[in-house]
Amino acid sequence: MSKLLTLSAAALATGAFAVPAMAQETTPEDNFNGPYVAGAISLDQINSGRGDGLAFDTDGDGSFDNNVLTTTGANAFSPGFCNGGANGATTGAGCMDDKNDLGYAGRIGFDKRLNGGSFVVGALVEGAGSQARDYSTGFSTTPASYTASRSLDYSAAARLRAGWSPGDGRGLFYATGGVAYGKIDHDFTTTNTANSFTENNDGDWQFGWQAGGGAELMVTRNISIGAEYLYSHYNDGDYSVGVTQGSAPATNPFLLDSGQTNLRPSDDNLSFHSFRATVGFHF
Repeated sequence: MSKLLTLSAAALATGAFAVPAMAQETTPEDNFNGPYVAGAISLDQINSGRGDGLAFDTDGDGSFDNNVLTTTGANAFSPGFCNGGANGATTGAGCMDDKNDLGYAGRIGFDKRLNGGSFVVGALVEGAGSQARDYSTGFSTTPASYTASRSLDYSAAARLRAGWSPGDGRGLFYATGGVAYGKIDHDFTTTNTANSFTENNDGDWQFGWQAGGGAELMVTRNISIGAEYLYSHYNDGDYSVGVTQGSAPATNPFLLDSGQTNLRPSDDNLSFHSFRATVGFHF
């Protein structure tokens, strides 16, 4: 993230030196007042709590509020959980962290400078994707590990933005927010070789929302650079993994309550922070 922010700061500084040379080329009304296209590259950081793990529906009622119990009534997942990916079959092997990685986006938008003054309002539509990945793991007494992971393949968003463009009008400080619709990719791995596992509703499109803010600077009559922060939050309550008998005996803890168990990440939302560097072309 430090490299991305350093790059953004350097770009903004370079643009600041270019501003005086353009002073006679444009007036404030020329800037942030019309259609534009822009692209962004970001560092995406998964937002997950320390208590994240797996949740279970053993009785088939659709509520993931059960414990997986053995024939003696003991909790089969008493070794615990982690909000990362398992390094092995036991808690002693530890967990790797969530994968924070690069993201990318492209947008089309329109800004309007109100009454030729310093206030700017606008709207945009954006397509984006991310390589960041969220992991949730549980460990059973077998011993075995179970890891569900997810990432945002693609998304489409519609946002409003409103901001202040002081002085000569070449800079813009803004807040933004709106709705999003994303395709979430899931994966499931386990060291349990006895039961059978089936993923349900993988790759579904889910609704969400976004909010953030940023700063943008016109470095030529048509080209702007900027830095932006965006928080994205998607519902992900439809995905689950069905666990059935496979080669396991009928006394298997996953089977005792209703003959099978569904599991999923205990946090049924996918959310992440994006720290972006942007470049735009204004018509």
